[in-house]
Amino acid sequence: MKPNEQHIAEPGLVVLNITGGDEDTVRAVMAALEERWATSGIGPVRRDPGKSGVRARIYADVLRPGRDGP
Repeated sequence: MKPNEQHIAEPGLVVLNITGGDEDTVRAVMAALEERWATSGIGPVRRDPGKSGVRARIYADVLRPGRDGP
C-alpha cells in the first residue's frame, strides 16, 4: 500500500490514516489518540467495496495535549 502523502505546513501537525479489521477497533484507536493529542476528533469510518477492513483519517497536533492532558 502506497501512503497518500500530504504536506503539513506547521511543525507538530500530522495526518494519520488508520486501517483496521472493524469499525469498533478503528473508533477505539481514534478515541485513544484524542486522549493523547489534540485531534480532529472521531471521524467517519469508511469501507471500500471489495476490500477487507475499514479505514479512517484523523488529524492531530502532537505538540498540544488531548482531553486528558494538563
